[in-house]
Amino acid sequence: MRNQFRRVAALLALTVIGCPAAHAAGSCSDLLKFAAGPGVTIRKAEAFGAGPIAAPPGAPPGPALQAPARCQIEGIIGAHTGRDGKPYGIRFALALPEHWNGRLLYQGGGGLNGSVLPPTGSTAAGNTPALVRGFAVVSSDSGHEGAVFDSSFMADQQALLDFLYQDIGKVMAVARPLVAAHYGNAAAHSYFVGCSTGGREAMIAAQRYPDEFDGIVAGAPAMRTNYSNLATSWISTQLNAVAPKDAQGHPITGQALSDGDRKLFVDSLLKACDALDGVKDGMIFNVRGCHFDPAVLQCPTGRKTDQCLTTAQVHAIKAGFAGPKTPEGIAIYTGFAYDTGIGFKGMGIPGLLNGALVPVGPAPTDTTMDVAARAAAAHDAREMAGDTDAWTNLSSFTAHGGKLIFFHGMSDPWFSALDTVRYYEQLGRDSANGPGPVDGWSRLFLVPGMSHCAGGEATLDQFDMLSAIVSWVEQGKAPARVIATGHDFPGRSRPLCPYPQHAQYKGSGNSEDAANFSCHI
Repeated sequence: MRNQFRRVAALLALTVIGCPAAHAAGSCSDLLKFAAGPGVTIRKAEAFGAGPIAAPPGAPPGPALQAPARCQIEGIIGAHTGRDGKPYGIRFALALPEHWNGRLLYQGGGGLNGSVLPPTGSTAAGNTPALVRGFAVVSSDSGHEGAVFDSSFMADQQALLDFLYQDIGKVMAVARPLVAAHYGNAAAHSYFVGCSTGGREAMIAAQRYPDEFDGIVAGAPAMRTNYSNLATSWISTQLNAVAPKDAQGHPITGQALSDGDRKLFVDSLLKACDALDGVKDGMIFNVRGCHFDPAVLQCPTGRKTDQCLTTAQVHAIKAGFAGPKTPEGIAIYTGFAYDTGIGFKGMGIPGLLNGALVPVGPAPTDTTMDVAARAAAAHDAREMAGDTDAWTNLSSFTAHGGKLIFFHGMSDPWFSALDTVRYYEQLGRDSANGPGPVDGWSRLFLVPGMSHCAGGEATLDQFDMLSAIVSWVEQGKAPARVIATGHDFPGRSRPLCPYPQHAQYKGSGNSEDAANFSCHI
């Protein structure tokens, strides 16, 4: 029935994609009276003219987004009082642009959610958010209100289930009919785009709601947070063992390596791996060809100088980045890559050479770790209900033509890009007996230097995965490359290539221009 509905919707909206103006919207206020189903309350339906939208809390400074004229709906699904006496329910916002392009996009959240962010669809959309392009965009708080890392909602079973996976299906069940009622046509295509928690939600969309979405973009997915938090704590523990102590005897993790030590490490890494892609440009694109060994920096005489690291420092880095292992040598989490952003100290989460300072929980002060015990604690079935690292059966999603794009920054200090590589490779192996190779419906793009979802050091973190997924879904054009730019290198562009390929300089032409690079294995 769902697939039949989707085919009918696509036929109804065929004329829309090429001619957005043909979709005359209905009255915004009429949607206040729309019967959205049991347990659903439409709280507000307000018309806005074209103009700026205030940035959400914590957004980097920059010009305000200029949004088009639109009708914005606000509502709640499944309002209830939890056993803790707090109010719960999935609050959502749906932006319906005056000139609609026939598409619906679900905007993923971040952290533990807890607030309804403006539905603009800005993630991985380059300089043109989905709303500006004419998408109807919906966002939600995933079932609870609170600060971005406030986990108290987990005391309520339904609120936890909504956060882990149920909100996606519930919100789409309301957003689809609201879109159809407002425009007189159902959405021809539906998309999901998110990063971090939004990336995990994007994977949930493909794994648990395979018929809901035609195209999905999952950035830096928080696939198994308990284990990634363990891995970052492991890195801090290794650095703590060589760090100086404060007055209370606690290690000062960030001083295990000096600023000079971190610069020495990154400079040495670049010396070894920068030119592997054909040009020295302060970036490492040939990730698979880079086999840097920190042991080359070990002081030959054992005496510390500005040009070398102590044996203990080298061991801490190598052990930390290799990832935690049990005494039997069983890997608990994928290791982290050596990349240009691992010494980053700017806005956002610092690079891993500073100590793994993720935004949840106190900074680790231990100098040793019982990995087996920590792994057993991380094996928490309640949180694993929302993990997405093991489910690779996407046969229903691919059967109706679904397309899935991943992207991940190589310097991500919270969720290792190598863990996303691990999942993607497993996806390929488990799909080997399907209708075709995995790159026929899914692709992974690694972003050198990029931190968690954006930012970092020596990176090009501005790119448009939204156009890539739309072209793939609607025109059958698989993304052979996605052009990236960024503030770190004004005037520079590079192609992001689908894994396992990387951008390789052709040997002639302007090396600042992506046109002079090919995708190479």
